[in-house]
Amino acid sequence: MSWWRKAAQTARLMVGVPDYDAYVAHRAAHHAGEPVLSRAAFHRDRIERRYGVGKGSPPRCC
Repeated sequence: MSWWRKAAQTARLMVGVPDYDAYVAHRAAHHAGEPVLSRAAFHRDRIERRYGVGKGSPPRCC
């Protein structure tokens, strides 16, 4: 991985934007044969998890 790509990935993670390509690579390496979320579904899932919305999210006090 180039230093530029790694720096961009780090910057995105710092502001809370998950890396879809890393997710797809992880799924292929560790969960082969299982379905992979679309890019839109992946981002929607991460937003819901981050802000405590939907099934499986942590309870929020406010």
